Amino acid sequence: MRDLVEIGMGRTARRAYDLDDVEIVPSRRTRSSAVVSTAWQIDAYRFDLPLVTHPSDAIVSPASAVEIGKLGGLGVLNAEGLWARHANVEEAMQRLVDTMKDEDPTALVRVLQELHSAPVRPELLAEALRTVRESGVTVAARVSPQRAAELTPHLIAAGVEILVVQGTIISAEHVSGDADPLDLKEFIGGLDVPVIAGGTADYRTAMHLMRTGAAGVIVGHGYTPGITSTDRVLGIGVPMATAIIDAAAARRDYLDETGGRYVHVLADGGMTSSGDIAKAIACGADAVVLGAPLAASSAAPGHGLYWTAAAAHPSLPRSRVAAGPDFETDLKTLLYGPSSDAEGAVNLFGALRRAMAKTGYSDLKEFQRVGLSVRR
Repeated sequence: MRDLVEIGMGRTARRAYDLDDVEIVPSRRTRSSAVVSTAWQIDAYRFDLPLVTHPSDAIVSPASAVEIGKLGGLGVLNAEGLWARHANVEEAMQRLVDTMKDEDPTALVRVLQELHSAPVRPELLAEALRTVRESGVTVAARVSPQRAAELTPHLIAAGVEILVVQGTIISAEHVSGDADPLDLKEFIGGLDVPVIAGGTADYRTAMHLMRTGAAGVIVGHGYTPGITSTDRVLGIGVPMATAIIDAAAARRDYLDETGGRYVHVLADGGMTSSGDIAKAIACGADAVVLGAPLAASSAAPGHGLYWTAAAAHPSLPRSRVAAGPDFETDLKTLLYGPSSDAEGAVNLFGALRRAMAKTGYSDLKEFQRVGLSVRR
């Protein structure tokens, strides 16, 4: 039953919950973390961690995508980002680092906008993806709905194995005033690679995206406190616990509707600690999309800075450029530990494994059935 509250005469709103509002409830059983699996598989591609990177240039370069892949996750390169536009990305990154000294808080965004005003060059994109492909890890890239039809042929030719069609908000049909609309069902049906599409925040849109043939649906708008500003700029926000649970309900109903086709739910936003990752999986996510928590890694090309792709929008940026934690750690330690940090910023997936073990579940699918409680 929907939990509706009256917010004024004749107007009600649904009460929704964020990850901070829920807690995982222990069960009657515990088990050793040594017998817990965090493996995840989408289509033919299996990963040791339920980790997909947010397609931010701050954390995903060709080199870091390779390292993430070798450690068991999926690094997603932004096909409209700096590696697709500039031959010397390190020089561009250094401009951002130098601009951090500027007292004008908008200076960094202006630099990003300028850098993204350069055209996408397919040859640079192909070269970046070649580095990932030749390493032997799974090759993934992100395009916006607006440029999916234009850039996808170049991505397929360059060897992309998983395509991510992602915008701040996405629908089954993107309508543009100056071009033909992108019909996702038709678009996905013409491809031989699995497509992950998002973001969305509600049951109905998640169901529509599943019906397009997407292999996975991204839930959330990549919200990171202090960095993303979609809620302030557009007035649009999503309480992540409720959004994930609703999308998981759509996944269940779509499974029944199709007689067995399973579409993966990927949670993107509201996760700043290992506990948030565990709660996202417990709410029903198959994997998490991480951005800011990875910026502290010494493998991140952003030198500790973090931003999302929405920061470079030419007229309405919806992400700040922010400095991450003062410490740096290697990527393997960040993901697997050991950790001396007591706030859940390091050993992100070792903590997920421990949470599963403490509540008695052996794999991710089982852990999605764990009990939840609400703080308020």
